[in-house]
Amino acid sequence: MKHLFVSFAAFFLFASFYSADASKVYSGSIVNTWIWEKSMGGSTNPYLATPKTIGFTKKVIFTPNGRVITYKNNIEIRNSPYQIEKGIGYTDKAEHDLVTFEGKTYVIENLDNQNLTIVSNNQDGSRTIFKR
Repeated sequence: MKHLFVSFAAFFLFASFYSADASKVYSGSIVNTWIWEKSMGGSTNPYLATPKTIGFTKKVIFTPNGRVITYKNNIEIRNSPYQIEKGIGYTDKAEHDLVTFEGKTYVIENLDNQNLTIVSNNQDGSRTIFKR
């Protein structure tokens, strides 16, 4: 009986650690290295920027410990915290997953194994597309 109690106690102890981390399940899917492909301006400021047109490459790395590291031409230019949470999108007033980093909040429009598209959560609504 004592062994059974110890087994249950150990199970619940480890399960509680896991569930504390389970709140980061969604943020775990953004954890990776993302290469900037292009940015498009919103309706009030239409533009298209790519590494070729702007003259530099950009890469962001979302780490598992809540940091985002930004590189320009493979030189680290920023290392800052990021946060993922549910929130209301500016353009459609619907609930979305939002990511906040470098002082800006973005709607996560698309996130899968190969693509990350974020949209500025403001009236401009510029869109940035990253690939793995």
